[in-house]
Amino acid sequence: MLKTYQGACHCGAVRFQVSAEIDQMRICDCSICRMRGALTFRVPGHAMRFMTPLEELTAYRWGSMTGADYFCPRCGILPFRRPSDPTPEERAAGAVPFEGWAINLRCLAGVGLENLPVRQITGRLL
Repeated sequence: MLKTYQGACHCGAVRFQVSAEIDQMRICDCSICRMRGALTFRVPGHAMRFMTPLEELTAYRWGSMTGADYFCPRCGILPFRRPSDPTPEERAAGAVPFEGWAINLRCLAGVGLENLPVRQITGRLL
């Protein structure tokens, strides 16, 4: 069932809403995700509503520069990210680009993380 969740960073400077049916959490094993510890869920672009303009956040880009991690400039929390486009090798293996957002479930009010199944994502370079 589709539900609208309120999201925020730790200090509350970054606020957003997500409409989604959250049925899993993703844990990626790439170097940045391992260090960050975010538990994510992907939503299409139209499911996000930004109460704080993206221009007020700090963006970190890496690798191909096609994705971005958005951080609160005050408290440093990452509430959401724009996933990178698949590499040519990943596309050849069947991966398709994702035009949406990966939400840090730890930043959403009312999500029972203890009840969600985990989907392991292989993001590390082989």
